[in-house]
Amino acid sequence: MQKITEQKSPYRHLDKMSIEQITACINQEDKGVPLAIEKALPQINRLIEKIVATLKSEGRLFYVGAGSGGRLSVLDVIELPTTYGISKGVVNVILAGGTDHLVEALEEKEDDTTGAWEEMKKQNISSKDMVVGISASGTTPFVLAALQQCKAHGIATGCIVSNPGSPIAGYSDFPVEVITGPEFVSGSTRMKCGSAQKMIFDMISTTAMIQLGRVEDNSMVNVKLINNKIIDRAVKMLMEKTQISDYNQAKSLLIENGSVKAAYEFATARRNI
Repeated sequence: MQKITEQKSPYRHLDKMSIEQITACINQEDKGVPLAIEKALPQINRLIEKIVATLKSEGRLFYVGAGSGGRLSVLDVIELPTTYGISKGVVNVILAGGTDHLVEALEEKEDDTTGAWEEMKKQNISSKDMVVGISASGTTPFVLAALQQCKAHGIATGCIVSNPGSPIAGYSDFPVEVITGPEFVSGSTRMKCGSAQKMIFDMISTTAMIQLGRVEDNSMVNVKLINNKIIDRAVKMLMEKTQISDYNQAKSLLIENGSVKAAYEFATARRNI
């Protein structure tokens, strides 16, 4: 395979550049990220379709990753129970070094070939579930070994990689290859590869939650009421949906029922009695 992610940067003498030159060049390189994602949309769509089917069948999704890609998956997953009201444990991350060490750069853990599968076994993974490996290079041992075990145990697999024809893609039923090219700083895959990964995580989780009925129209009707900002947003959503004009009345109805969706359904049922 060709490791495009490890190729030399097309930019030379970065240490001689001004701030204005550096930021202009980084911005220019970043413009290519959404175009690379656009080329991979058919693969992304197939992956999402399988994820949605898995979750609808009461299976779980596991991301497996190391380094910046793995950490980005954690950031996406921890938002989902609050934003969309899903139960914790529906979407999970197996991170090299453990999620307890999220803020530590434990890059040496990416060579661990047993840890991911051992952790998944602790969580009673089964053929009902799905595993998606995250690896810019497409060769990360931590991720590759996990997907190999999944294939051997009949568990559906996918991946998000940034090199074509990688071993990890070879062990994926639903591979996503987003080729963003050499990085501005040679080999620094937290840059364009990381930007692509973040955009794809947003795309996967948002699309899946919409398909699972966690969004109505364009609103987060299942958002958890965890702070004043979210409560205020939810009250205004409920007022719009129910035509209740009194803010305090809508707020009381919201708090009593726990979510915009539940409050709206309660109010609708009460009107029909």
